[in-house]
Amino acid sequence: MGREPAQEARPAGPPKTVELIWGLLILNTLGSAGAQTIIPLPRSLIQMATMGALVSAFALALLFNLRLRLRASAFLSLLTVLLVLSVISSANLQSGYGALFRCFRLTLFVGTLWLLSRWWDGSGTFVRFHIRMYFVVLVSVAAGLVASPGAAFPDVYGGRLVGALWPLTPPQIGQYAAVIIGLTVLLLLDGRTTRASAAAIIVPSLVLLALTHTRTATLGLLIGLVLAIGSLVMTSAAARRFFSWAVLVATVVGVGLSSLLQAWFLRGQSQENFSNLTGRAKVWDALLAAPRTTIEQVFGMGLGDKSFGGLPIDNSWLAVYNEQGLAGVTVVALVFVALGGVALLRPPSPARAAAIFLISYCAIASYTEAGLGDASPYLLHLTVAASLLAAPARPAGLPAPAVLPTPAARPTPADRPTPAALRRGTAPRARRTELT
Repeated sequence: MGREPAQEARPAGPPKTVELIWGLLILNTLGSAGAQTIIPLPRSLIQMATMGALVSAFALALLFNLRLRLRASAFLSLLTVLLVLSVISSANLQSGYGALFRCFRLTLFVGTLWLLSRWWDGSGTFVRFHIRMYFVVLVSVAAGLVASPGAAFPDVYGGRLVGALWPLTPPQIGQYAAVIIGLTVLLLLDGRTTRASAAAIIVPSLVLLALTHTRTATLGLLIGLVLAIGSLVMTSAAARRFFSWAVLVATVVGVGLSSLLQAWFLRGQSQENFSNLTGRAKVWDALLAAPRTTIEQVFGMGLGDKSFGGLPIDNSWLAVYNEQGLAGVTVVALVFVALGGVALLRPPSPARAAAIFLISYCAIASYTEAGLGDASPYLLHLTVAASLLAAPARPAGLPAPAVLPTPAARPTPADRPTPAALRRGTAPRARRTELT
């Protein structure tokens, strides 16, 4: 009886604790600034919760990766370089001791991502973690809306939806909703989820996104999906059908509800207020016009709260320039070049499409929101994209396939020497068989 061929061992998936670690990282990046909640939460308590979540995430990641099995990653290497630049720019204490504390936080954040890189295998594991954890956040927003509609739509935000149970601003809620909508749509096109499950996530997320009136998140969702689905059109019939229906529905809605969409997009703002991006342009002009030394231009002023003159910067590139200088801007640009270059070189696949969506969304949102230079949800989005673009790891402990020599051919009766030939010494020599 012949032996059965050995089955190829598959690498074990990440333990359940990895999803908990990812949820703790998301909790750390929710931030502490936002609307007034139903039950007033002291800022110190929120900071203890978010920082405690990060410390717990790092400790758990180290516990489950004691041998420090890490995957080589250009993305994480660039984040490490950005961390070093942050420490250099914060060492002069121009931003106070808070800058060093933010560097410590960024160190734990990047270190946790390095420890989690062991489970990057190009699959949708971290995509599912991302959707589940952010959907839990949106459920808390919906619960706050039901519990206290007045607190969920405060006048200070112009009637836009905020977090009433946990302090979340409209741009934050819009960002989380847009990201999980896009990822769920791509999972549905790939057949990784059912229509009922996808509708249970997409429909309420769309409602919350509409209530936040977040233009950046909406544009990022639409453009990101166009680019992601466009990368699948040539290889996926489901993507072609979805793209055709989406264009038809968008055309009908755009023509029939143009006035309503325009009113939603303007949010009751004047033309002047809309043209200067709700006052952002004034802050950007003042930041660029501020005098700086050569060292400050190259390395920045140190990690801060992403504000200038007491006003939020709301631009990732200018925030990085202000805090980590031109060197930091170069590193962040290289992050997009590295991830985008790898995504373009990969053959069409659902994983590649999801990575393209996340990369394009972060690139679009970076124009009106800060976060690419520090621990933030945007770095988590890009981390998921990096995990999708990672090549599957070869299982450890698998022996290389043995190359066996071909057995020598047995002589046929015609090849065997006769007794007479043996006596005369004229028997043919044995043929030599080459081994492969």
